[in-house]
Amino acid sequence: MTRSNEKLTQLIDKITAAAGEHSTPLLLAGGATVAVTLLYKTCFSGSATLLQNKDSVLKRNQVKNSMDDYDDLFTGARKNVGSLHDQASIQKREKEYKTMINNFYDLVTDFYEWGWGQSFHFAPRVKGETFMESIKRAEHYLALRAGMGPNTKAVDVGCGVGGPMRNIQHFTNSDITGVTINEYQVKVGNKYCQEQGIADKCRLIQGDFQKLPELLPAGQFDVAFAIEATCHSPDRVQCFSGVNQLLKKGGLFVGYEWVVLPEKGYDPNNKDHLRIKEGIEVGNGLPTLATAEQVQQALKDSGFEVLEAFDANANVHSPHQIPWYDTLNGKYSLSGFRMTRLGRMITHAVVSTLELLWIAPKGTVRVSALLNATAIDLVDGGKQEIFTPSYFFLARKK
Repeated sequence: MTRSNEKLTQLIDKITAAAGEHSTPLLLAGGATVAVTLLYKTCFSGSATLLQNKDSVLKRNQVKNSMDDYDDLFTGARKNVGSLHDQASIQKREKEYKTMINNFYDLVTDFYEWGWGQSFHFAPRVKGETFMESIKRAEHYLALRAGMGPNTKAVDVGCGVGGPMRNIQHFTNSDITGVTINEYQVKVGNKYCQEQGIADKCRLIQGDFQKLPELLPAGQFDVAFAIEATCHSPDRVQCFSGVNQLLKKGGLFVGYEWVVLPEKGYDPNNKDHLRIKEGIEVGNGLPTLATAEQVQQALKDSGFEVLEAFDANANVHSPHQIPWYDTLNGKYSLSGFRMTRLGRMITHAVVSTLELLWIAPKGTVRVSALLNATAIDLVDGGKQEIFTPSYFFLARKK
């Protein structure tokens, strides 16, 4: 960043902070200034670094090829509804899952962090609760139900950049090892652990969660948790069996899963439902979405006793709750604007301009378009209550 850009960013940071404390006077006295600040902070500042972070393992000239490889696994997506539902299409993604997931997170990690934060998941949210409060509450709930504390040794299955595991570590003082297949996420996540002074009790390792016994010692962990991660698994029984091997006898496995909800009306023969399901799959690097019944059966087949399981978003449209997908609709505020549909459109336009000017790598626009489209699919699935990202489960190793 140039010296002039640093000064501009510092000035905008001051305006942003002041707007947060004195929003009404500022809006009355300088609405135009705040509007410009809002656009700069949420849609330009930071977008120029997407997919070209200095820690990235994906080289600038590899973005387009990585996107091409990813698209090849979802041939027909959004053009021919039902094409991803074909067994051959599902098997292709299951077979190539490592390429699919690794390419996906090479491409989207910067976008996720910039627009969402370090915890890549949704959460039930009550009225009066901020988005980040709901995110941390969902994480702390898992730790509470698993009985985690200072003497707990835990593994985070599919940890992303490690936002949830760091929050849980601060909450419980447990020792936590996170596993992610993506090298870039390991580099970034461990840097955050160092910055927060918890690297001795919280670390990320690179590896395939389908092969956990090859990565970590058997029978050494008290708790395992997975937050909206094992939906990427091509074979949950294999993944969950690996988790089971890592746990001590009686150890607990707790998490949230992405599932479609036949019990709430999801119908695979309904073309619009299938459109939503396939849109969520292509936009999130998933072989295919499971049902709650399939998740429970996979846990049982992997040597677990299912103690409890329910949709944490069961009351999503209660007058006392803010729908989990509401953040994707966004709010016209300094903190939420980039998540609104208009904010995403402006960000996409900025990214398009940056790619046209060769500032952003070629292929960045396609990643932005992919995520914009899946945001709409997620909202549609949530509104119709045929999908939840927060199917809670608590299971014990037999």
